[in-house]
Amino acid sequence: MKAIFFKKSKLNIPLCIFLGITISLTIKIFVLDFYRVQGFSMEPAIKDGQCVAATKLCYGLQNPFRPELLFSWNKPKDGDIVLYMYKNYWVVKRCAAVGGTPVACVEENERYFLLAGTNKIPLTSIQFHKLRTTKKIPDGYILAIGDNTALSHDSRDYGFVPVKNVVARAIFLRQKI
Repeated sequence: MKAIFFKKSKLNIPLCIFLGITISLTIKIFVLDFYRVQGFSMEPAIKDGQCVAATKLCYGLQNPFRPELLFSWNKPKDGDIVLYMYKNYWVVKRCAAVGGTPVACVEENERYFLLAGTNKIPLTSIQFHKLRTTKKIPDGYILAIGDNTALSHDSRDYGFVPVKNVVARAIFLRQKI
């Protein structure tokens, strides 16, 4: 039996390194990325300092130069934990309702609430007055709310989030070490 030997080449090692880096960057930019969450707005589901894995192919193909989708083949669903950019920061929130969902602002015992589908979301007085004329979530947008509504800066404050800006969905949550 003859053994086959390959010639040693100076090209093989740099080529392997280049291919490895290229594949790793492609996966990070378009497929899967990890984020460390800062803040308490998603507690108890996600704690401050916790690492979140996010799939970027869930809703479409992300533009590598902007925080938006180039092509979309799926939309966020109620309950999805989504990632989008707001004021140059990656934001992790829960999709509380999607476009077309009827909403209503109500006052009960001097407390304000937003009714969106089956969700009853607490509002401050300012949020109530900002949203009180809204009858439904516009098509192509989602209502993104933090699980810890008392500490969350979310759609109640800055408005509905365009679906094209939702670039990833959290798929794995790891406790901080």
